[in-house]
Amino acid sequence: MTLRRSRACRAALAVADEHADIKILADNRKARHDYFLLERYEAGLALTGTEVKAARNAQIQLRDGYAEIAGNEAWLVNVHIGHYSHGNIWNHPIDRRRKLLLHRQEIDKLGGKTREKGLTLIPTRIYLKNGRIKCEIALARGRKEHDKREAIRAREREAEAREAIRSRARR
Repeated sequence: MTLRRSRACRAALAVADEHADIKILADNRKARHDYFLLERYEAGLALTGTEVKAARNAQIQLRDGYAEIAGNEAWLVNVHIGHYSHGNIWNHPIDRRRKLLLHRQEIDKLGGKTREKGLTLIPTRIYLKNGRIKCEIALARGRKEHDKREAIRAREREAEAREAIRSRARR
């Protein structure tokens, strides 16, 4: 007997298989509340040995972090990676600037957009992919307070609609 799946089900399985090898180490959920996330980019991180060990233990705080383009390089600033417990005197500084590994064209594009349009670069999550630590950064525009309230209202309306659909389906 063969199992037939709908097109939507096959697409969902393909997406799940694509992200099966990703382990999220830190997620910046507050960024989705405070900013309109316009474009997302995946960047590698230049880390020291104890930073890698601490990151694998998920000792990362992204809340106040941001990325900046300085010269021809991209840097991750104010991201807190805690000390590795067995690091001794070789432990890293907790809040040091970390280099983002991006292609030259991406750095130039992001530098131009942040300079001319008043956008900012926010780290949205750090994850482990194929044994490497990656950082997802987003080109973002800040939300005003009324935008945040509207987003909350829209989310509540969607939740109520989903609940109404579920209650009708149970009948």
